[in-house]
Amino acid sequence: MPQLDINTYLPQVFWLVITFSALFLVMWRVAVPRIADVLEARQKRLDDHLDKAAEAKKEAEETLATYEQAMSEARAEAGALINKVSAEISEEARKREAELAEKLGQKIAESEKEIEKAIDGAMENVRAVALEVAAKALDKLIGKAPSKKDLAKAIDQAGEGHP
Repeated sequence: MPQLDINTYLPQVFWLVITFSALFLVMWRVAVPRIADVLEARQKRLDDHLDKAAEAKKEAEETLATYEQAMSEARAEAGALINKVSAEISEEARKREAELAEKLGQKIAESEKEIEKAIDGAMENVRAVALEVAAKALDKLIGKAPSKKDLAKAIDQAGEGHP
């Protein structure tokens, strides 16, 4: 193997040092800076994307908080509106019920008056019929018809004794 020959060992080391130095200089001056620039640009892009993602997250959280606040306000307004409308409906129903109760009370009072009039009219008719029947009965029994005034007085006295 020629690499292990002692006579060629020194020139091989010499060329190794020159080649290594040349490659080292090329890598140090050209390749490594380019790789570093690419890595730096990549890191910068990643940082920008992370910053944008953090901003987007912050905006999303703010939007969510605003949305939740708007929803809670809307729920509160809806609850207040429901309570208000419910109170208005209850008040309206109470007013209508009071009006209806008043109208029914009036109709009942009118009906009672009409019934009272009908009872009074019926009682007058019964009294008139009683006077007529009593007059005819007395005429047939005694052969003489009493005066209407005396007969009315006797019927009224008889009616006072009974309810």
